[in-house]
Amino acid sequence: MAKQNIHIALVGNPNSGKSSLFNALTGLNQKVGNFPGVTVDKKTGLSQLAPGINANIIDLPGTYSLYPKRGDEWVTYKVLLKQDGDLKADLVVLLADASNLKRNLLFCSQIIDLKIPVVIALTMMDLASKKGIEIDVNGLERELGVPIVVVNPRKNKGIPQLKKIIAQTVQQLHQAPVRDFIQNKSLAADAVNSVKDFFPDISDYTALHYLINHEHFNFDKSIQQRIEHVESANNFNHTRVQAEEIMQRYGRIKQIMQHTVAEPDPLQKTLFTERLDNILLHRRWGYLILIVVLFLLFQSVFWLAQFPMDGIDWTFSQIQGWLGNLIPAGWFSDLLLNGLLAGLSGILVFVPQIMILFGLITLLEDTGYMARISFLTDKLMRKVGLNGKSVMPMISGFACAVPAIMSARNIENRKERLLTILVTPLMSCSARLPVYTMLIGLVIPKEKLFGFISLQGLVMMGLYLLGLAMALLVSWVAKVFIKLQEKSFFILELPVYRAPRWKNVIVTMVNKAKIFVTDAGRVIIVISMILWALSFFGPPKRMTAIKQQYAELSQKNNIDEAQLNKEKSAALLENSYAGILGKTIEPAIQPLGYDWKIGIALITSFAAREVFIGTMATLYSVGGGKDADAQTLRQRMDSATKRDGTKVYTLATGISLMIFYAFAMQCMSTLAIVRRETGSWKWPLIQFVYMTGLAYLFSFIVYQLLK
Repeated sequence: MAKQNIHIALVGNPNSGKSSLFNALTGLNQKVGNFPGVTVDKKTGLSQLAPGINANIIDLPGTYSLYPKRGDEWVTYKVLLKQDGDLKADLVVLLADASNLKRNLLFCSQIIDLKIPVVIALTMMDLASKKGIEIDVNGLERELGVPIVVVNPRKNKGIPQLKKIIAQTVQQLHQAPVRDFIQNKSLAADAVNSVKDFFPDISDYTALHYLINHEHFNFDKSIQQRIEHVESANNFNHTRVQAEEIMQRYGRIKQIMQHTVAEPDPLQKTLFTERLDNILLHRRWGYLILIVVLFLLFQSVFWLAQFPMDGIDWTFSQIQGWLGNLIPAGWFSDLLLNGLLAGLSGILVFVPQIMILFGLITLLEDTGYMARISFLTDKLMRKVGLNGKSVMPMISGFACAVPAIMSARNIENRKERLLTILVTPLMSCSARLPVYTMLIGLVIPKEKLFGFISLQGLVMMGLYLLGLAMALLVSWVAKVFIKLQEKSFFILELPVYRAPRWKNVIVTMVNKAKIFVTDAGRVIIVISMILWALSFFGPPKRMTAIKQQYAELSQKNNIDEAQLNKEKSAALLENSYAGILGKTIEPAIQPLGYDWKIGIALITSFAAREVFIGTMATLYSVGGGKDADAQTLRQRMDSATKRDGTKVYTLATGISLMIFYAFAMQCMSTLAIVRRETGSWKWPLIQFVYMTGLAYLFSFIVYQLLK
C-alpha cells in the first residue's frame, strides 16, 4: 500500500493544551521557523497516525474565534480559510477546554461550519471534574456532528484513540455534518448566493467570510471587484452580520450545553488555583515570592551546570593535549587544535547551562506561574510607558531577543509595542550566558554566603536584574520622546496551576540545545576558523623577521626552550592580522580595562555575542604555544598577563566586561528583526547607538572605580 502523507492543522483557544498535544503527537520530530511572510513562530512536526499514514502537524497560533485582530490570529485564519498559499490543511484537530466549554464551543462551531474535516480533542477533563462539571461526551458528539476524543496529553492519555479517529477521518469514515451549526445563509442570503455563484464549492459560512475579509485574500482584481459589487448591491453590513452570528451561535451553544453538560452551583467552594493566587498575586508577598523564584532560578543554573561543564572542559583539554603530542607540528595541526577544536569546545561547554535555564523557564510556563508574572508587573510597567503584555516579550528576551521582539506583535498599543521592541535587547539573552559564565568563573571567587548561597550565582542574578532595571529606565525616558497617543488595555487570561510536564521540559531542553549547537554553533565555528587564519597569518615580512629572531635565540646556550616557544607564539600572534586589528582599536578600549585580544573579541561578537568564547579559545590557543594545549580555556585566560606582568582579568576588568556585554547591542540578527518589525532603519540605528553608548559609559565608570 502506498504511503499517505497528510497535513493536519492544530488549532484552539490559548491555554487549551495545544502545545502539550503537539509535543505528545510529534515528540522530538519538530522544527521551529517562521510562517512565510510574517514574524510568527511556526512549529511543525511529524507523526505516524497508522501504518502507511504519516502526518505533518502544524501548530497554529491560538485564537478565540474566526475574527482575527492580531498578526498571529491572521495566520490561523488564513490557513483555515484556505487562503495561505504555502500551508494547506487536509484536516483540523481542534482543542476544546472542557473546563471552559462555552467559550471554546464558539470557535468549534465556526470551524465546523467551514465544512473542513475536523476532529475535536477535548482537554482539561480532570480540571472540569474538579470544578464539578460533568460532560456527556457522546451526546455532545451527536449535537456537533463531529468526532470527539477525550485526551490528556500531559499524561499521554487518549493519544492512540485520537490518532485512530484522525486516520479514520482521513479515510472519510467520518464526514463533515451536512447541516450548519446555525443558519449562516439567513444572515445575508442574497449576498451569500451571489458569492457562491463564482465559488460554487465553498460553504455558506465561508462565503460570509469572503464578503467580510476578501481584501486580505489573494483574489485577482476582477474577483475583488465582483465581491465589492455584491457587498454594495446587497447593503452588506460587516458589523451587523458578525454580531448577529455570534448571538445565534451562543444561543445554540446554550441549548447544547443544557442537554449535555451538568454544571455545579456557582457558589461552590474556591478552587485550589484561586486560593494559591491569593498568595502568589498578593500585592506585597507576590513580589517577594517573584524575587525568590528568580533567585532560585539563577542559583540552580550555576549549581546544576557546574559538573557537566567542568567535565566537557576537561575532556576537550585532554583531547587537545593528546592530539598535540600525536600530530606533527604544522599549519594543519594548528588549524585542527586551535581553530576547529577550540571553537567546538567553546560551543559544547555551555550546552548544560542553556539546557538547564530553558528547562527551568519551561517549568515556570507549564505550572502557570509565568502568566502571573505578567499580571504582577503590569502596575510597574505602566509607570515606565509599558503594560503587563510587555513582560512576556521581555522574559522571552532572557532566551533570545529575536523571537521576543516578534512576540511584541501581541501588544495592540503602538507606543507600548515600540518601547517594548526598543528595550527588549537589554534583557540578558542566552547568548550572553556563556560570556557571563566564563567571566564570573574567572574573577568572582567560588564562595558561599551563609554557607549555602553561591556568590557566583548572586552575581549572575545581578546581571540579569541589571538588564531589566536598565530596560525600565530607558523605557521611562523614551516614553517622553515617542509621541504616540493611544488608549491601552491589559486583559489576560490566567491559566490554572498544573503539575509540570516533564516530557515537555525535556523536549524543550533538547530542542534549545540543538538550536544553540546548530545555529549559534555554525557562526562560532565559521568565525573561529576565520579568526584562526587571521591569527596564524600576518604580513610576510613581520612574520619572517620574528621567526628568524627566535631561531637565532634558540641557538644560544642555557635557553629555556618551553618559555622561548611561548614567547615566540605570543609574538607571532601579536604581529598577525588579528593582532594588528586588535592593536589598532586598543587605545579606544584601554580606559575600560581591555587589551587588544579583548578588542578582537568585541569586534567578532557583533556577529553574535557568544562568539566571544570561540574568539578567546582561538586567540589563547594560537598564542599559548604547545603548553597551552593541555590547559582549559579558563586556565589560559586566568594566567594571561599584560606587558608589565599584571593579570589581564582582574576583578575590575571582569566586571567592566560583563557590564559591556550586558548593555551593548552585539547582535546583527536583532537589528535586522527590529528593522523588519518597525519598517524603518531609524529605530535599529537608535537602538545600536544608545545601547553601545550605555555599554561604554558604564563599563568606563565601573573600571575606573574598581581598578
